[in-house]
Amino acid sequence: MCRTFGGDGNVAERGPGKGDQMSFDRHLAEIARENPHWTIWRSDAGRWWATRHHPLSVGQREAGCAMTIDADDPDGLREQLQDQERRENPEVPREQGRSGLEGGPAGLPEQERGPDELPEQGQAGPDP
Repeated sequence: MCRTFGGDGNVAERGPGKGDQMSFDRHLAEIARENPHWTIWRSDAGRWWATRHHPLSVGQREAGCAMTIDADDPDGLREQLQDQERRENPEVPREQGRSGLEGGPAGLPEQERGPDELPEQGQAGPDP
């Protein structure tokens, strides 16, 4: 059985299976809630995976970000996801996360912001 959890916490099941899924499901749901821009799942082979909901930007690719990551266990997947966060936002302190306080919405550099996310006329943007 393979279960996937999107960032909205919805579950999709595929294939037959028995056994103790409660612990796996709990981990999947927690990781999905912590990372709403990723789909999280555990494969039939027992690997933990995460795939982004949207394609990578040029800046993300240049920073070494991956579209899909995997790990042996839930803690390893969390570490991989945190590494991806650091690659996307190297200037943002770990505890600040994706608050958007540094570098614009969701920590995006100014060149990756949409036109409606630029500072209003007369307001200063972030220092280059």
